[in-house]
Amino acid sequence: MNTKLTLTIEQSLIDEAKRYAKGKGRSLSDLIENYLKVIVKENNTKVIDSTPIVSSLRGAFKAPKDMDYKKQLSQKLSEKYL
Repeated sequence: MNTKLTLTIEQSLIDEAKRYAKGKGRSLSDLIENYLKVIVKENNTKVIDSTPIVSSLRGAFKAPKDMDYKKQLSQKLSEKYL
């Protein structure tokens, strides 16, 4: 159920936000509603404790300081799929 909400916000910010929403093809209400959903969800997200096995493995691998992870990943994926 949607309910009307009155907010007090600086007029210049409202004008900019309306332009932004229009540029995205969305309403300002939709943008604000989705933003509120995100911050409420982030606040309610519980941190899942690691299992003992995962905890024991944490820090087991020490990558060399000069290792380029993206390059290594790209190379290994290319070897596997090409």
